[in-house]
Amino acid sequence: MGAVAYVLAIDLGTGGPKVGFISTAGVAKWQTHVPVATTFGPHGQATQDARSWWQIVAQASRQGLSEAGINPRDVVAVGVTSQWASIIPVDANGEPVDECIMWMDRRGGSDVRKRIGGMAAGYAPQAAAAFLRRAGAPPSLGGDDTAGHLAYLSGRGKEIGDRARWFLEPMDYLSMRFTGEAVATSASMCASWLFDTRDPNVTAFDATLVKRLGVDGAKLPRIVAVGSRVGTVTDLAGLATGLVPGTPVVTGLPDLHSACVGSGAVEDFQAHLAISTTSWLSCPVGKKKTDIAHSIATVTGITKDRYLVVNNQDSGGRCLDWLGQHLLSGNEGAPSIPELLALAETVPAGAGGVQFTPWLAGERTPISDRHARGGFNNVGLETSRHHLVRATLEGVALNSRWLLQSAEKFTNHRFDAIRLIGGGAQSPLWCQIMADVMDRTIEQVEDPRNANLRGMALFAAMAVSETDLATSAAKVTVAQTFTPKREHRGIYDDAFGRFTATYAAQKKIFRNFNAHRSE
Repeated sequence: MGAVAYVLAIDLGTGGPKVGFISTAGVAKWQTHVPVATTFGPHGQATQDARSWWQIVAQASRQGLSEAGINPRDVVAVGVTSQWASIIPVDANGEPVDECIMWMDRRGGSDVRKRIGGMAAGYAPQAAAAFLRRAGAPPSLGGDDTAGHLAYLSGRGKEIGDRARWFLEPMDYLSMRFTGEAVATSASMCASWLFDTRDPNVTAFDATLVKRLGVDGAKLPRIVAVGSRVGTVTDLAGLATGLVPGTPVVTGLPDLHSACVGSGAVEDFQAHLAISTTSWLSCPVGKKKTDIAHSIATVTGITKDRYLVVNNQDSGGRCLDWLGQHLLSGNEGAPSIPELLALAETVPAGAGGVQFTPWLAGERTPISDRHARGGFNNVGLETSRHHLVRATLEGVALNSRWLLQSAEKFTNHRFDAIRLIGGGAQSPLWCQIMADVMDRTIEQVEDPRNANLRGMALFAAMAVSETDLATSAAKVTVAQTFTPKREHRGIYDDAFGRFTATYAAQKKIFRNFNAHRSE
């Protein structure tokens, strides 16, 4: 019997890297997670130390090889998936010249508006038409995407940009640390909106869009096909990680794409829902399409001829973390997630009439409103911490239902059943609430918290011809299926009506509170 083949898979989330040695069959032999903090500053700044990512990954790789007893020669590929719509300015050797500009950083908003802003829903008509026709969507006017970060580094942050040789997404940055090659794909840099995706297999930036955004095209990385090889592990990287020099490194994936593979929902209109730091609802489709009114579009998919539906809700699972750490913590510290979930278990559906709106960092889909903020409504003297936790779980689910309406209309398909992944999917209670609120069957995948890590490993195995997409999807198992409870239908229908009405009633209030914070 031959040796088991492994992939060194890295899932660089907002909370820090997960690193694992995963077999080409999708089974984890060893894995770890190391938290990394985000630094917040004035004018919407949100950054992380990209140098620490590489240090963590290199150390974890050596540790995993040793503790799991894996022969480095049995590692057949390296693959990186990560949070995206973030940019690291690096020098010619791949060393950061400054911190990573994270996906939630809004400093580039005024730079984007200066280049393509106008009177047509905030955009200059010709610019909006050019981006819509070619890329499928225009850059965010809030600056919180790759395009905004590129505009910032070419505008008010030019002092940083001038020191950089390359502008790279996190997955491509780590791939460069392994290979020395500054390489990206139309998937990894999809949030730049600088590709003509009328061809889903596009392998070059669009010169017209690059010019409109005012970015130096020479600082953009070489584009290769999704699923190809970036290069191989260098001698220096091999020394740092314990891997054999020459080990193939495959193109990185945004977490959207690795989630698709890791959920097993890889056929057209098979949907997966992620409840991670943020939240999204996606599926593969065959056509390029945009719904600018609800911030839904398609981007390059996991195969050469398909697209993926892209949308995002800025606060998903982190709402529960926020509640525990900032509202319910005491002298003994913050309650654990299991402790919070135990509190919610004691409260019936409807949370005693308490409503939570989860727009802690603004919202993107199905409404784009950077001024929106979260809150609890209908809190009374009888409200307990148990009600607050239950309302938080239900609020995230109600927001997902709001997204579901637009996503199903966008695809012209009903999603049922929906694969649920992410940290939030570990809770059977939250899975059931999702099913009840959304009125859809929810399939909790096995080990949902590590779906992205598994998906990246399976994708890398495909790239080096160790498996194929259908076989990989079949390896993803469903741990438990949750069907909507009829007795909760009326409760959550009423709650959803109040939820959307709350946003409509508070929209102007949000703007009055937060308009001055836009810059």
